Amino acid sequence: MIKHTLLPVAEFYQRRNDFIAQMPENSIALISAGKEVTRSNDTEYPFCQSKHFYYLTGFNEPDAILALIKGDKSASVRSVLFSREKDSLQEVWHGRRVGQKQAIEVYKFDNCFSLAEVNEQLLPLITGKTAVLICQHEQNEFQQQVLNWLAEIRKAARTGVKAPTTLIDCSGILNEMRLHKSNAELDIMRQVNIISGAAHQRAMQQTKTGKFEYQIEAELLHEFATNGARYPAYSSIVAGGDNANILHYTDNDEVLNNGDLLLIDAGGELAGYAADITRTFPVNGKFSPEQSTIYQLVLDSQNLAIAAIKPGQTLAELNRIVCNFLTEGLYDLGILKGNLTVLLAQRACKKYFIHGLGHWLGLDVHDVGDYHASSKREQLRAFVAGMVMTIEPGIYIPNSDKSVDEKWRGIGVRIEDNILVTATGFENLTVNAPKTIADIEAVMAH
Repeated sequence: MIKHTLLPVAEFYQRRNDFIAQMPENSIALISAGKEVTRSNDTEYPFCQSKHFYYLTGFNEPDAILALIKGDKSASVRSVLFSREKDSLQEVWHGRRVGQKQAIEVYKFDNCFSLAEVNEQLLPLITGKTAVLICQHEQNEFQQQVLNWLAEIRKAARTGVKAPTTLIDCSGILNEMRLHKSNAELDIMRQVNIISGAAHQRAMQQTKTGKFEYQIEAELLHEFATNGARYPAYSSIVAGGDNANILHYTDNDEVLNNGDLLLIDAGGELAGYAADITRTFPVNGKFSPEQSTIYQLVLDSQNLAIAAIKPGQTLAELNRIVCNFLTEGLYDLGILKGNLTVLLAQRACKKYFIHGLGHWLGLDVHDVGDYHASSKREQLRAFVAGMVMTIEPGIYIPNSDKSVDEKWRGIGVRIEDNILVTATGFENLTVNAPKTIADIEAVMAH
């Protein structure tokens, strides 16, 4: 069990102020919370808060609305929350609510009203503003509600009331803010990596020939939850043998066979922040010569990419490094055939390395943030300290690929770590998930 560090309320308060500073004068931003989603009849999926809303509030109830108000130069900025009201009967059935008084006292909003008061209290805040900011990715239902409010205000135009004339998508502001992690965020991301790394160790130790993929998934979920990461950050991939060659395989219902590899892509979520770790290891605890050859090729390429991470570096350059290395390696093994110079120019390894090298990581697994992709899909965003990304090269040779020697078929390998860009280079947050062949075999021998 590890001691968790949660984000202080002061951090959410500062984020709201930083966001308001980037709003146009005389504008209002409206950000909606997530909604509960029905799973079946009268049961719901575990609630997952809208990440933009959570980033600005730390408030974890559904249906709430955040209003951030910026007046002219002489006006003070304000944050107003609309949330579910205290209701003793509902709380007996469904759990405690924060309520309006505590929202102000605990979460430091300037004011808080119940959702029943939203029309009465919010319309005057919108009236007279020049612009309304919303997140275009928000639920269509909320966007329609905003348009309805604007239409309501326009009805009173004859009385001198002025409605906002501009609707602005503020997702870009929040995406950019979220891309740069604070020290408090990084503390949580280190912790969720440790929890997730321990889960991968547990999975290695519990894997045996004849078990089912879902039994190993259960071991992962047990380790996450035992250590405070109540839910996985995404549906775990537990893919034995040729299933590893299905990139988003989540059926997790087949038996584990002797002589196969097992690819696990799984990470916990802690205080809203995700880990995203992949490990590949032999079901029987010992790599075959062919498996170890492909595995070491992927691991060496990952180590090359990670070592090159520093401020000013780009994913495009890391991709070039990895693609050249994997293309040469696959050529040397006879898996790629032809003229090496041509193969390198064509990035021929992409036949077997069929996804990207990495992505931003944070409140979302595939986190927000502009990659500055070119027309050739090259990700040219220069790294700066505080960015966190995955580095996850892979080689996938399905059983159906008759162009290669039979000994390589059915091998699928991915290795994925979570990397922080620092002022001088990088920090690998994935510190306790074994990934060398020797370390994996040693863990599985116990």
